[in-house]
This record gives sequence, structure tokens and C-alpha cells, in this order.
Amino acid sequence: MTTDDPNATLPGADPPGHHFSLVIGVTPSPAERLRLTELLDGVAPLLLVADLDELRELIAPEREAVPAPPATRESPPDGALVIDAARSTARWEGREVPLTRLERDLLACLTAEPVRVWSYAELHRTVWHDAPTQRRADVQSLVKRLRRKLDELGTGVTIVAVRGVGLRLTDHRRPGVRGG
Repeated sequence: MTTDDPNATLPGADPPGHHFSLVIGVTPSPAERLRLTELLDGVAPLLLVADLDELRELIAPEREAVPAPPATRESPPDGALVIDAARSTARWEGREVPLTRLERDLLACLTAEPVRVWSYAELHRTVWHDAPTQRRADVQSLVKRLRRKLDELGTGVTIVAVRGVGLRLTDHRRPGVRGG
């Protein structure tokens, strides 16, 4: 349906003067996101994100390229995985992949102590900044995405499960995992 009348209302359209409402919830806690979903069901369309970085990515996904930081006095050794926290990327031998805030924080946590085995509760507390839940699904889902990105880089670095304990970072080729 088309019309030349500026005051005409299309079927299904908001009436003149009515503004579209959208509720945006920002919380790293899956339990809190579920609670918000239940509280606001039917009130308005709801967008839930874990953090402001995720919201910014949804609102403006085509960001300008951020120039690489100037070279430091100490450059990483060849074959080192470098996590650039400022740009939220992982770099290896000239290749780079973007990381979400959660992926970046998990990788930074694991690279801080590469031989340490982290429990799911420790990772949840460190990455999501809330009390650990009994659900491992959050951590496992994040690990799955991060493994895929590390594999995409061709690093040989991956996250392995240590049965009954938790997760740790492993370099199948050689040591040289470093946070930046």
C-alpha cells in the first residue's frame, strides 16, 4: 500500500507520534539475563547482551580499523600468540582474528599462567565477573568458539580439558604463549 497522505497509517505500522520501544539489558550473568527475559516478557522487544563491547558491536559492526600499536622495545618471539587487549584481537605470525570481550578475557586468563589448570568456577568468576554457577555450558560454549578462532590462526595453541579439574592452554608445537 502506498499513499501520498503524510498522515495515513500503514497496516501494522505504529500510529503517528508513537515511538518504537526497545529494552536493552546489559549483564554478564546468564541467570540475570534469564530473569530479565521473564520480567519483561511482552512489555517490549528485548535485546540482551553480556557487556557494552557486545552492544557496540551490534550497533556499529563496521568499525574503522584501529591502527596497530607502535612496536615495543621487546617484540614477541616468533611463533608467539599475542593477545592485544586494547584492540581485542589475537595475533600469530602476521595473522589476526577479532575476539569478543569474553573470548579476550578467557584467553588472557589462560595465557597469564599457561601451565595452570583453571577450574570452571575460577574461569566463570574471572571472565564473567560473577559468582560461578553450576552450569559449565557458558564456559564450554566460549571455549568452543575460542578453539575455532585459534585453529583459524593456525597457532597449534588450544584449550584442553583436564578431566575432573578444569581447562588449560596447550601449545602442541612449542612453548611461546604470551599475553600482550
